[in-house]
Amino acid sequence: MDYRILLQEENDAVRERYDLSMERICSMETEEMAEPYGSYFKRTAAFIRKIGAVAAERGLLAAGCQSKAEKAGEAGQPAGCFGEKRSLEELQEENYSLYEDILPEHYGESYGNPDHAVKRLGDGFGQLLSFLYAEIRGDIVYVFEGRLTEITILNEVFLEVYNLFSQAWEEGKAKPALQQVKDSLYWFVSDYADRTLTWRVREGLDPALSFGTDIIRKADLTDARYLYQYGEYVSETELALASFMNTLPQETIDRMADTYTQGYKRGFEVMGRDLSKKKTVVMEYRLGFERMMRKAAENFRAMGLEPICYRTAVESINRRSNGKRGYYGTSPNRQYEYDHRYDSALYMGNAFKERKLSVLKAAYEEYKELASLCAGPALVETFGEEDFSPVNKKTALSLNTHQEELTLSYGNESRRIINQYMPGDETSFTIIAFPVPEIGPDFEEIFRETIRINTLDYEKYRDIQQCIIDALDEAAWVEITGRDGNETSMKVMLHELKDRSKETNFENCVADVNIPLGEVFTSPVLTGTEGLLHVKQVYIEGYSFRDLRMEFKDGRVTEFGCGNFVMDGNAALGGAAACSRAAAGQGAGKDSRVIAEAMAQGRSLVKQVIMRNHSWLPLGEFAIGTNTAAYAMAERFDIGGKLPILIAEKTGPHFAVGDTCYSFAEDSPMYNPDGKEVIARDNEISVLRREDMGKAYFSCHTDITIPYSELGDIKAVTKDGKVTEIIRQGRFVLPGTEELNKEFEDTKIR
Repeated sequence: MDYRILLQEENDAVRERYDLSMERICSMETEEMAEPYGSYFKRTAAFIRKIGAVAAERGLLAAGCQSKAEKAGEAGQPAGCFGEKRSLEELQEENYSLYEDILPEHYGESYGNPDHAVKRLGDGFGQLLSFLYAEIRGDIVYVFEGRLTEITILNEVFLEVYNLFSQAWEEGKAKPALQQVKDSLYWFVSDYADRTLTWRVREGLDPALSFGTDIIRKADLTDARYLYQYGEYVSETELALASFMNTLPQETIDRMADTYTQGYKRGFEVMGRDLSKKKTVVMEYRLGFERMMRKAAENFRAMGLEPICYRTAVESINRRSNGKRGYYGTSPNRQYEYDHRYDSALYMGNAFKERKLSVLKAAYEEYKELASLCAGPALVETFGEEDFSPVNKKTALSLNTHQEELTLSYGNESRRIINQYMPGDETSFTIIAFPVPEIGPDFEEIFRETIRINTLDYEKYRDIQQCIIDALDEAAWVEITGRDGNETSMKVMLHELKDRSKETNFENCVADVNIPLGEVFTSPVLTGTEGLLHVKQVYIEGYSFRDLRMEFKDGRVTEFGCGNFVMDGNAALGGAAACSRAAAGQGAGKDSRVIAEAMAQGRSLVKQVIMRNHSWLPLGEFAIGTNTAAYAMAERFDIGGKLPILIAEKTGPHFAVGDTCYSFAEDSPMYNPDGKEVIARDNEISVLRREDMGKAYFSCHTDITIPYSELGDIKAVTKDGKVTEIIRQGRFVLPGTEELNKEFEDTKIR
């Protein structure tokens, strides 16, 4: 069934409510209200009228409603999704006008900016009305997807809040009680959770919601105008990426898509899971990759899997504070997204957490058949974006300690609900990454080199990595040290093998779920695992961390921080140096306070992004990356700081904090290509699932890599003290691994 036809009945049912709400919003233009609130409502109403114009332009409104829609703006002739009559320039103008208010050059005076909102509307009201404005901006998505009900709901909550201020004005007061406004917004989120959360579940499971897949399958991908059919912000990056993809021969596109889809299929094979029982696969990607995704969709259909494509969430109830899931375009303003990452602070509490869990449970129960048929996600990540240094604003909504605990608790409990309907031992995933034009003038060469890295010789790396695993399986622990200013000194304990002829501690990871190939990894024993993990620079979840430091005791993170915010004059002062100065009492007075504040901000950023707001996490994984080709590429083009963790983790040893790699599937046997079972699937925390699931999982797994240039030695040590060197001063020295050094030698990499 066509996606628009699927929604037609629902849109027809809500159209009268929509018309009434738009008429009332249009009438605000001539109504008076105490300032500064009147300006806020008129400006927000103008944005809503603009949405009305887009609704008419896109044929969302029936002919009988056109006259009313025209009151909401300059409505044009309805245009079918793929029968676009407007020029590229006209579409660009529309796209710009929809996102103009929150673009960096205008953000200083946007009500989406909590600083401006609080300055104009006051502390308290500023945060609430900025939240409402951010929610209403979700209209852009809804109007392009043809979801008239969501637009109507937002119109009505906007009018409800407006009426509170209007009534106060009529009573001779400048504003209503703050709690009245807060209550209206709370009940808006809570009352409609049945719809917003349930739709989010459905769009990740139901191929009938085909808005994204229709674009991939039907649009003319040689015409850049297709990018504007999504409703996402379209920057020069998407235009340049789509243009570049159109220069690639079909053979190259096929190679990219085949690597991606075959890796997905191989993931099921190596984990012994039955793909034939599944009927759908979720494809996640960035705008501009549609040519590859079209071929990938064809490949998946040949496997018996119907692709599902859903958009990254726009509502606060569904948004992630870290990273994006689904398809998406370039962020119009990353600071805007950062400012609203914790908008859930407005309503998160014990009652709301329980309501959200009950709705999630009911949604999966409603769509349990679809859930049972979903094979899992296949992600295309990107890298090369410009660095982002967020500004922590005191005016932005933020979670208090109790809300952080509730959010973490919800994450764990929701994951258990999802696992009930989509068991981890019955699904799989794959991830592949490519650069975007922002990476610099060498983009095209880097892109082609990335294709090469993503398609390295499976058998060669399998055999080399087996040499490393054989040596590690003799050891009781592994020692890892840094060099050239890297202060890493870690001791990682390994599980005891009862029968080395049948058991192994390390998985031999080649090109399946994580592309590119190139690592051996394990879930360490926590007791006795200790030391300092230090990286000068690493790129994680869109953030570039400088001088990242994490200390471990018995496999738990005890201290953490980074030097991102510590400045000495005009140059960044590393976290280690800052700590030393603070400890020594150097830089008294204001300078000392500035350093202390910067260190606190660095710790906060690490806690938010890497620790996912946990105060501690276990070491869920230790791995040795073997993809020296990827490292050589990074060094040759000076892009090491821009590599996604997917590739970066293969360019040196890495440590993951959080859950193990086998979370929710620890009891499912896992075998290497040599037939040995990987027995290191649990640790002292994950085994607690047998007593209390809430204590076993953290719903996060964040990798941190030490690049070869900062790596000293990796040594495998037996119980009796025998040492086997795997890597010495950043070079592989174990017999059978020497070929990995060839990339260093060929490119004169340090």
